[in-house]
Amino acid sequence: MSPFLVFVAGGLLLAAAMCLLRIGRGPTAPDRTVAIDILGTLMAGFCCLLAIWTGQDFYMSIAIAWSLVSFIGTIALAKYLEGRQYDE
Repeated sequence: MSPFLVFVAGGLLLAAAMCLLRIGRGPTAPDRTVAIDILGTLMAGFCCLLAIWTGQDFYMSIAIAWSLVSFIGTIALAKYLEGRQYDE
């Protein structure tokens, strides 16, 4: 594994730890929602890193699916916190 990939993995782990800290200690629900959204993006980054490291291309498909599910979940949670129904 190249030193650059190790550096990127360390950065992603540090960012994920900070997101988990914000999820646990977040003063408001919107803060936690943003941290969950960022954590989903970081997980897609981990999948991309795995695709580069192993040479397997299906990790990229997982990253794309993960990003879409994370986006839809964040939108649904934001609508819930706003108090509106899903069809409005």
